[in-house]
Amino acid sequence: MTTGTKMHQTLTSLEGAVADLKSYALETQDKNAKKQFTDYANQLDSIAQGLKGRVNYLEGQEPQYKVFQQAQGQQQQMQ
Repeated sequence: MTTGTKMHQTLTSLEGAVADLKSYALETQDKNAKKQFTDYANQLDSIAQGLKGRVNYLEGQEPQYKVFQQAQGQQQQMQ
């Protein structure tokens, strides 16, 4: 597994965790818990944005790490 693939997987996991935390904040009636979930979601979102910047930089420096484009190319070749 390439570094690019690993970074994309990590980014996807972080984005999923942010979505889960936002969902928990919406579902709870406890104001303290709602604030905590929202704060945690914002913190993870900040981390995800930083990682996304790093992924973009990496892909600009090392085009072979462009995971999304590689996956699309493989799908088109299969068709």
